[in-house]
Amino acid sequence: MTKRQRFVLTTAILSLGLLAIQVANISWRYQAIGVLAILTYLLSAWSLREGIDGLEWLTVLILPPLYTAGVGLFYFLLPARWLTRLPVAGAYGLGMYALLLTENIFSVASIRTIQLFRAAQAVGFLLTLVTGFFLYDTIFSFRLSFWANGLFVFLVSLPLFLQGLWTVGLEKRVDRKLALYTVVLSLVLTEAAILISFWPVNVASGSLFLISVMYIVLGLSQQHFARRLFPRTIQEYLGVGLAVLGIILLTTHWGG
Repeated sequence: MTKRQRFVLTTAILSLGLLAIQVANISWRYQAIGVLAILTYLLSAWSLREGIDGLEWLTVLILPPLYTAGVGLFYFLLPARWLTRLPVAGAYGLGMYALLLTENIFSVASIRTIQLFRAAQAVGFLLTLVTGFFLYDTIFSFRLSFWANGLFVFLVSLPLFLQGLWTVGLEKRVDRKLALYTVVLSLVLTEAAILISFWPVNVASGSLFLISVMYIVLGLSQQHFARRLFPRTIQEYLGVGLAVLGIILLTTHWGG
């Protein structure tokens, strides 16, 4: 079986598994999502086993299970209708297939130069933001206290930032700089989560606020790691972030 065929089979199995969990209407659905996330890791490892070595068993395979968990948990927040289930399952499948292709490029690029590396970085960055949005949206949907929001956002942000920063240089180990930036950026998201917990915003707006912060800090950090952090780049990232912040402020109801 070729690697591309394994990607298709893995995507089909996981998409059917996600759909089955939603249709079954089981009481232990959160545990089922956890099992599906573990299955995602195992199937992704099987699909990408050639060329993966050492640290890559962690860094290359971080995002697929987090993506599955994020979509699965977000799925529960949507109306339980087939008009919702099928499109979401289809979109999940497309995202998972694109993610496997992206991670495959990263695993190959760590060995030799590959032309699609820059495109893979862009796709990986986008899927990191999408995954983060789903996970943060789920956290805020529980209406927890500000400190609990901060704690869970920190725990979710750590692996997202680790893989996001690792994809720039594809290091063979987690050096001090990579570890430091991962922790610091996660703390920035934690502080943003605590701040937004006191704002009278809805769940989606709060999640969008965090993703705008992630877009800025992760994007700028990646450019710094790649030594492409120019004034124009900083302006572009800050411009997008401030625009999103302005939208959130305009849509916030500050009723007294």
